Amino acid sequence: MAKGPNYKVKFRRRREGKTNYYKRYVYVLSGKIRLVVRITNKYVIAQVVKIAPKGDVVIVAAHSIELVKKFGWKGDTNNTPAAYLTGYLVGLRALKSSINEAIADIGLHVPAKGARVFYVIKGAIDAGLKIPLGEVGIIEERIRGIHIANYAEKLKSEKPELFSRLFSKYLERGLDPKDLPSHFDEVLNKIKASGG
Repeated sequence: MAKGPNYKVKFRRRREGKTNYYKRYVYVLSGKIRLVVRITNKYVIAQVVKIAPKGDVVIVAAHSIELVKKFGWKGDTNNTPAAYLTGYLVGLRALKSSINEAIADIGLHVPAKGARVFYVIKGAIDAGLKIPLGEVGIIEERIRGIHIANYAEKLKSEKPELFSRLFSKYLERGLDPKDLPSHFDEVLNKIKASGG
């Protein structure tokens, strides 16, 4: 560790890799409402947040576990289609709360092209929320999970034992992975019908 009279110890959350204080400072100065996207090992979490003097205030939120509990989603809760659906859900809820625009806050996620955080944002945009989003490498067929269905079909014919191991959770929930795109459409229609 560095030593000397001019060395400054970074804030604890920066040392732990949880907060980028420069980005946070810019968000606070802008005063704009943010769409905060966080992806864990199991879930996708999206929140619409406004800055207040005592701390952030969450206006609306969506969690990918809701897809399973409320809308009958049988796929993974942190893959690309689940990320899009979670974004769509939070977008509808934001519009219900009279929020029409926001800026994206992806935290410490690396903004790599085609990253799942951008699919959450795309879902919110498609729901009607205005969020500035540049060219981030979104592939339309990935939204519906066509890439997962194609891979599952290929694996089922070439290596059935690997297929049953990799897609065991899908099969346990009663979903054949090749039917994921149609299942996605079904869940998306349920979300639209519910209005968030």
